[in-house]
Amino acid sequence: MDLTELRLKVDKVTDSAISKVDWVNLPFGKVFTDHMLMMDFVDGCWQEPQILPFQSIPMHPAMSSIHYGQAIFEGLKAYRHNTEKVSIFRPDMNAKRFNESAKRMCMPQIPESAFIEMVRKIVEIDQAWVSEIKGYSLYIRPFMFATDHWVGIKPSETYKFMILLSPVASYYSELVRVKIEPYFTRAAKGGVGRAKAAGNYGASLYPAKFAQDQGYHQLVWTDASEHKYIEESGTMNILFIIDDVIITPTEDEDTILRGVTKRSILDLARYWGIQVEERKISVEEVINAAKNGRLQDAFGAGTAATLAQIALIGYEGTDYHLPPVETREISNKLKSYLSLLKIGQSEDIFGWNFPV
Repeated sequence: MDLTELRLKVDKVTDSAISKVDWVNLPFGKVFTDHMLMMDFVDGCWQEPQILPFQSIPMHPAMSSIHYGQAIFEGLKAYRHNTEKVSIFRPDMNAKRFNESAKRMCMPQIPESAFIEMVRKIVEIDQAWVSEIKGYSLYIRPFMFATDHWVGIKPSETYKFMILLSPVASYYSELVRVKIEPYFTRAAKGGVGRAKAAGNYGASLYPAKFAQDQGYHQLVWTDASEHKYIEESGTMNILFIIDDVIITPTEDEDTILRGVTKRSILDLARYWGIQVEERKISVEEVINAAKNGRLQDAFGAGTAATLAQIALIGYEGTDYHLPPVETREISNKLKSYLSLLKIGQSEDIFGWNFPV
């Protein structure tokens, strides 16, 4: 099928499950909307996409994604501006990154315009699930996995692309405590760190559990060869403010995922005239800045949390506490602007809100 002329088959539910949602106690990623989107890749081309009632799907025991890990995903959000308007934050960036991941994992790509339209259409159908409650949004999870029924190590010839929607509240309810990881590795040069591959997250669970058992929320990942340079924090990109300059690890290395939220923060900071440096950042530099009182701020950037301010950084048995959050002028300004932008209450100077 030629996805440049996208046609969607839609099968709507008779009765919505939205009335059964406990909006006061809403766990992240466990509640799903009425519908899902599904599209198969067969005989070298994409078939007609369809939106159908949310349901389980059949799975062959020899499905290749289970055995060999050909699976990628994206994460983005839709927000309600008012009773009538809903928008999606920068889906073009996710469409581009999805295809970069697909290429690295030897999977078929999807035209960016088709990706965006499929996301837009399913959000339009389930837009009643985009809550007006402050801090709430609709999490959008596009993903693709290999479906060949064959236990053999080669790229699959068939794939399934799907989109799920999940209403969510705030990801973190408190400031984040992180620990610099001195041994385990998230990604190595030449690997799949830049791809949003499912296996990257599975491999992170074991070392992350050690940190969580010690009272931290997330790890700060370091380079695989020497563990001297900072790369990411848990499932987020990481940024620091030292001497009024925002510094963040360069994306020139293929070990770091190119973050949509991080890129938005940097574009906004530069627009406001704040000095930004994208470069290698050593652990020593950050710890010395913390010891000398020059580390003014540190925060994670990601779709789930948007901007997650860090309370302390653990390293070699010592916790380095950051300044009180109320004193953090730059990150507070960035967080407030982006939060208000997504619900239509800040000027969309870059045109980042995509209307549904």
